[in-house]
Amino acid sequence: MKKITSLAPGRTCLFGDHQDYLGLPVIACAIDRNIKLTATENQTNTFILNMIDIGEIRSINIDATFDKLEPRDYFASSLRVLRRYGCVPNVGYTITITGDIPINSGTSSSSALLMAWIRFLISAFGVDQEVTPEFISKVGYESEVLEHGEPGGMMDHFSIGAGNIVYINTKDPFSYKIIGTELKGLITGVSGVPKETIGLLGEVKGNALIAIDIVKQNFPDFDLNLSKIEDLDRYRNCLPDRLMPYFDAALKNFHYTKEALKEFEKPVLDLQKIGALMNLHHEVLRDLLKITVPRIDDMIDAALRAGAYGAKIVGSGGGGSIVVIANPEKEDVIIEAILKAGAQEAYAVTVDPGVRIIENIEI
Repeated sequence: MKKITSLAPGRTCLFGDHQDYLGLPVIACAIDRNIKLTATENQTNTFILNMIDIGEIRSINIDATFDKLEPRDYFASSLRVLRRYGCVPNVGYTITITGDIPINSGTSSSSALLMAWIRFLISAFGVDQEVTPEFISKVGYESEVLEHGEPGGMMDHFSIGAGNIVYINTKDPFSYKIIGTELKGLITGVSGVPKETIGLLGEVKGNALIAIDIVKQNFPDFDLNLSKIEDLDRYRNCLPDRLMPYFDAALKNFHYTKEALKEFEKPVLDLQKIGALMNLHHEVLRDLLKITVPRIDDMIDAALRAGAYGAKIVGSGGGGSIVVIANPEKEDVIIEAILKAGAQEAYAVTVDPGVRIIENIEI
């Protein structure tokens, strides 16, 4: 019988929150908090999923086709997607799932679980495609976003699938490149306030798309991917006051992400410059998109007062986590300050190489 263990990291978004669904680039990295999935062949026709951390057990018949999906049932949607790529389960497995990614914290615990599950299924049953980080990431995006019609983008799946520090060009034709394998002085702070993903994400995305569409109607030559921060005044006048913040946020965040890419492409990272850009990015998320909550703001203020170079909220917002860039020698002081500001957890993280199989043996 086979025993297969897959591991998928969480991720943090460094630049580009609320950008990937607009076809704008993102800089994100996988971090060394993970979901571990250990599967042992059980000679039945059932997947038995024991999710230790949430105290749930689920059984799935290996022949299930899931003609109708329940909301957010990513186990089912990924099985449906993988069948299209020639991955057809022919034996059951008993599966234990554990992890140390805080749930509902903005560091992609659900996407990590999905990616660990997908990586296991591909290893166990194969596919009729070349198995590359891009393919695995694509399956994750299709399974979570396209199959369920959710408003999110592809940042989570490609940062977890490719690992490292990755620049993701979400515009069609899609591309990504690894721009680093190490980032010292990286800290995650978990607020303990559950983030609000689907509703908040849908609202911000909807308003941004409406604003961009109005600008295009008034300026047919407008191309968001060629836009510059200096162009804001030219386009603002055609927008109602209600929509102006969403358009401003898109152009400003795009600008800061492009500037950050220049820094990451240099042979030696200037953490202070990257931190300063991160602060500007957070100001947009806080003041224009208004996706922060008081505890997040308190944690960020505390980190900066303690000497951090930069800090920002991570992900869709409404709670969740922050990411901090700091002098590595000040990590302990900054972590203590974040905790005193009300964080549930705060810890240093390192860059992770991405989803992978760590064991595939006969027992």
